[in-house]
Amino acid sequence: MISFISNLTYTEKQSQKKLDRITGKRVAIIGMARSGLALAKLLKSYGAKVFLSELKSEDKLKEDIKILEKLGIEWECGGHTDQVWTNKDYMVISPGVPDNIPVVQRAQSQNVPIFSEIEVASWLCQAKMVGITGSNGKTTTTTLVGEILKKAGREVAVAGNVGNAFSNVADSLSEDGTAVLELSSFQLEKISDFKPQIAALLNLSPDHLDRYTNYDAYVAAKLRIFENQTEEDIAVLNADDTLAEKIKKGLKAKTILFSTKREIKPGVFVRNGNLVSNLESKEIKIIPAAEIGIKGPHNLSNAACAAAIALLREVEPKVIASTLREFKGVEHRLEEVATIRGVKFINDSKATNVDSVWYALQSVPEPVILIAGGKDKGSSYNPLADFVREKVKLLILIGQAAPKIRKELGEMTKTIEAKSLEEAVELAFKNSEPKNTVLLSPACASFDMFENFEHRGRVFKQKVRELQEKYGK
Repeated sequence: MISFISNLTYTEKQSQKKLDRITGKRVAIIGMARSGLALAKLLKSYGAKVFLSELKSEDKLKEDIKILEKLGIEWECGGHTDQVWTNKDYMVISPGVPDNIPVVQRAQSQNVPIFSEIEVASWLCQAKMVGITGSNGKTTTTTLVGEILKKAGREVAVAGNVGNAFSNVADSLSEDGTAVLELSSFQLEKISDFKPQIAALLNLSPDHLDRYTNYDAYVAAKLRIFENQTEEDIAVLNADDTLAEKIKKGLKAKTILFSTKREIKPGVFVRNGNLVSNLESKEIKIIPAAEIGIKGPHNLSNAACAAAIALLREVEPKVIASTLREFKGVEHRLEEVATIRGVKFINDSKATNVDSVWYALQSVPEPVILIAGGKDKGSSYNPLADFVREKVKLLILIGQAAPKIRKELGEMTKTIEAKSLEEAVELAFKNSEPKNTVLLSPACASFDMFENFEHRGRVFKQKVRELQEKYGK
């Protein structure tokens, strides 16, 4: 069996070397979001001289500022001044901060090293790290791996892009623990030495083209997850992805595969309706695919990847199977909210790209009333055309991207626009019939109308609950 490398210890020498990069260092952090604030607290606790800079105004960050002042951390709001790059040993930028803004470019011109929060937090982590990235399915797979390890009685923390900053848990795990990290392309852009002992790539499809110059640049950012791996580490790849074979050839790490379409070796795959592993000397049937709690072809792929990672951590197959049966998914990802007068409402607010909406439409029963739109990310919506034509009885558009989506998909089905998400939900219910599915699956970012995709999902669910109170089940 290909096993997880567990004989590498976090020595005192390694620990001191990494502390030398923090203690007494002058560090600027750009962005007072979850990860920025968490990292500021972590670095301060190890003796760094931290300066945190945020574009938002002070009145919007009162609670965060109280925390900073209590800890004696310097800060500024309302813009980035020269203090950000002057006399600093390095800068850390939050995932949402692009590197083409003036303050970052100025720091680069002054040869100030720039890192991501994931990179710096990893300096203080003595646990094994599992990194999971991809265009879709990251949160579901990361959470699922965490749940399997918990059920197996392991010391584990789930963090990263999943919503819990790595800096909150990086130094709290022992050498025997595992940090399971969801990693976005933004977080991987500014790594230097970050090296997960297991790195998994779920899939690749066009996304974030509003930030990257082209698809190749986006893919390159994702592939940085493997950059520092050695032959002692393991890369987990999706054999069903067209780029898998090409990626595999460029890796130093051992490679295992997962697939829902064909038998592969070594790896985890689906055969005759069962999830099967051949990572050990003999094949193991893990679970009938029909018994897995999360539904849809894309979630079967996520489950296969999670099972492979768990097996590499030497978790018993029966524990994996039990967790796969019990796990029902995570909030804002094909989340069933309510059924009102025979109409099912599903919150898929995390579907922020076209590919994820494609999988959602593949998974839900027709006929569908689809609510889509938000902040456009630069991709074409044309890949959804066949599903919209065949399954969507009404397309309701919101946000900045509405005109573009209407232009590309409006002729495929009846299409209307709404001024708000609340109005869109009202219109969806008004135009629905029993056995219809109202699906919020935006294919867009949320920042034109909401704080984030979670906020968008909560607004959707609140409006559905109001309808439920008014009309009953």
